[in-house]
Amino acid sequence: MEAKISSYPPAGQVTQLKENSFSFIALLEVKNEDAQDPWEVAVWHSSADGCWTETLLSPSSATDCPSSLQINSPAYTPLYFCAPFSVSSFLNFTLKFRNSPNQVWRWSREASGITDGVVLINPEIPFNESATELSDIIRNLNPALRVRASTSQTPRTQLWTINASVDPAEGNRSTYKDVDLGIPWGGPLRYFALVRHGSPWLGPRHGSSSFSLDKDAVMCSFLNHEGKHLVLLGVSGRENVMTLLRSSDSGYVKIHIQNDAESETSGLVLAAVGDDFESAIAAVMYHARTVVLATENEDSEFTRELQSLTHDVKPEWYENWYDGLGYCTWNALGQRLTDEKIIDAVEALSKDHISISTLIIDDNWQDIDYKGDDQYHYGWNGFEAEPKAFPSGLKDTVSRIRSKHPSIQSIVVWHALLGYWGGISGGGELAKTYKTVQVDREDSNAKGPMIIVDKEDISKFYNDFYKFLSDCGIDGVKTDVQYMIDTWVSAEHRRELTEKYLDTWMIAALRHFSIRAISCMSQAPQLLFHQQLPRNRPIMLVRNSDDFYPDIPDSHPWHIFCNAHNSLFTQHLNILPDWDMFQTDHEFAGFHAAARCLSGGPIYITDVPGKHDVDLINQMTGPTPRGQTVIFRPSVVGKSIDPYTSYDEPAILKIGSYNGRAVTGTPVLGVFNTSRQHLKELIPLSRFPGVLSTTKYVVRAHRSGLITPVSYPSSPAATLAVSLGVRDYDIFTAFPVTQFQSETNGRIYIANLGLIGKMTGAAAILTYQSELLHTGRVFFDTRLKALGVLGVYISGLPDMSIERDFMITVLGEPIPTHTVSINAADEHVLNIDVETAWKETGLDSGWSNEAEIKVYFDIEHP
Repeated sequence: MEAKISSYPPAGQVTQLKENSFSFIALLEVKNEDAQDPWEVAVWHSSADGCWTETLLSPSSATDCPSSLQINSPAYTPLYFCAPFSVSSFLNFTLKFRNSPNQVWRWSREASGITDGVVLINPEIPFNESATELSDIIRNLNPALRVRASTSQTPRTQLWTINASVDPAEGNRSTYKDVDLGIPWGGPLRYFALVRHGSPWLGPRHGSSSFSLDKDAVMCSFLNHEGKHLVLLGVSGRENVMTLLRSSDSGYVKIHIQNDAESETSGLVLAAVGDDFESAIAAVMYHARTVVLATENEDSEFTRELQSLTHDVKPEWYENWYDGLGYCTWNALGQRLTDEKIIDAVEALSKDHISISTLIIDDNWQDIDYKGDDQYHYGWNGFEAEPKAFPSGLKDTVSRIRSKHPSIQSIVVWHALLGYWGGISGGGELAKTYKTVQVDREDSNAKGPMIIVDKEDISKFYNDFYKFLSDCGIDGVKTDVQYMIDTWVSAEHRRELTEKYLDTWMIAALRHFSIRAISCMSQAPQLLFHQQLPRNRPIMLVRNSDDFYPDIPDSHPWHIFCNAHNSLFTQHLNILPDWDMFQTDHEFAGFHAAARCLSGGPIYITDVPGKHDVDLINQMTGPTPRGQTVIFRPSVVGKSIDPYTSYDEPAILKIGSYNGRAVTGTPVLGVFNTSRQHLKELIPLSRFPGVLSTTKYVVRAHRSGLITPVSYPSSPAATLAVSLGVRDYDIFTAFPVTQFQSETNGRIYIANLGLIGKMTGAAAILTYQSELLHTGRVFFDTRLKALGVLGVYISGLPDMSIERDFMITVLGEPIPTHTVSINAADEHVLNIDVETAWKETGLDSGWSNEAEIKVYFDIEHP
């Protein structure tokens, strides 16, 4: 008896619901030859009283079944079962099944290795902001801590500040202190933390029993058995103090403080409790921003210049910088760059008709001394590029590229915050030009002394360097290895140089390159709070996780998982998360491409010259009316919608995003199998970010092009049966529909699907409206940021005729008839090939860079 079982709520995961009553749905996939057996499925469950009981599910009719938008195995038949459930507050459950009443039950744990599921009922009840003391939430709360209730900026949350005193630094030695905080909820149901996965990077950690971390955490969240969330945030960077969170052997949270200041001060932890994770983390992040800004001197030279430079940033610059396709040399060209390698790579892209707008010349273009054992000890000699690799200089290389490839709008070069990985070469030109200081480092990789520019000359150093780059035609920088300032041993150096370097670099980058700067390896705590949290500056591109490693197979699913969970935190920073470059000619190319499209950040490729998947690139990009290539970034950054589901659990990673305005926008959900086994889940439309219970939608799958029936989120048809093989993925987009009433044909539903064939094609929609004219015709009007195939969902399309019922124009010109067709995957979708029509009719958008498509169609046909 071979069968696979899945359900909603899902076994092995925690599901939070607002209503006490819900419908339990199970999907049993059986061999075709066994489909006629009298299959039974039961839920074995216990509530808060701990007593276990059994509920038999009933077979579902075809009209009450979830939708499948994927091409499933022809050897299996899906069978659906359901039953109404009513739960007071808490439900533990597992599943069992058998193919006849006289057979032995099989348990889901045996069949798939999935553990028990948990359902938490968390109804919205009147909220009293002063109803709870922190000591009621954290058992054995340390009485030595200074705890104060604060006003939360997030509805339905409570907020506290927690201070722990720490002695001053002693000479050049920082003072460290570990303080017990207590046990959240007396022991959480589940927890999620973001730890210092490496000195430069954050990474997620999860658990479901006693709190235990292998590394220091910036943020921890704890879920209790009543569906409440406690988020703890260690605030760093203020008053030369770093505050992190640790675990003890007995499950306590410990506050770990490092004080670099010359005076006694305190470490700060913020605590917030809410009904959902997003509200609780927003509460601590908003308050942290207030705390950080309160410590800034509004009359300082840094603040005044920052405000002046920020005022000069033009909104259109953001689109030009963020929305083009980028190419990075790092994995593509190896780690010994030459001018000819770079030029040949750009030529190869052009030959394959791949249009990039940003070229990033990564590490190894600089003039380095190569002294020492590795890159962490190499020093930088001078501004000009490596003379043997760039014999005519950097300016000549840039000029040659720009003259032959005018579509490249930005050429960016890599450099470390301190010059190079090992700082400044002691015998080089830079050391002779600028005052330097030797600092000692202590890190797993970066150990020992390094020479850096001293505080008196930091501003001159950056301004001279960036002026040199500007004169060479460079108009942006990728400033890497920023965490190195956190490896310094001396409290005096940390105190006097950390903020000086961070602030001076930001001012210099804004002054010379406006917003065209990428911050990398900068997830050290001080940088997160001092540099990236405040909003009194332009949004900056910041790397969101550790690198893309093309030759390490296990790194790829972790890379996506890590970025999706890091974004739960970084979404609240004043940044645009950069999920790093990837290669399109790679085993995991589609996996990475889908994640980048959902991320809401930039997209860079690092293909070896001549090795490109052009079809995949076309799924991520499209040409504008002016011939530029753009990507399709959703309005909201992509992030995991299951903060407490760990990497090791056999569960689909679900990355949620959203594009457009509230109510009328489009929710997007990416699904990724990061496990080592085939996964099947039932995912209700209600789990998509931004979905409204009062709105009808159609959901479209990117890879198959299949579409669900029009339905409310509560309808069974709005639940998706999702099946993913190992390292498989898909993207589902929910489109709100507009209803029109036809006298002859009843209700007609329409939806704007954006550019189909693009992974996040809904993000191509700039504006959209539809209305029923007095003539009985529907008028559909949309503006697109790029050309491609526009999809229009029309429920009555199978009964209509393109020639008889439609008139379509692009920029007011009638579209050629052969560029309009019925979609092959779904007969309710009208394909309008705007790109082909644009080329054939020789349209010119003039001053605009948009394509306006107007569709008129008759819904009163006989």
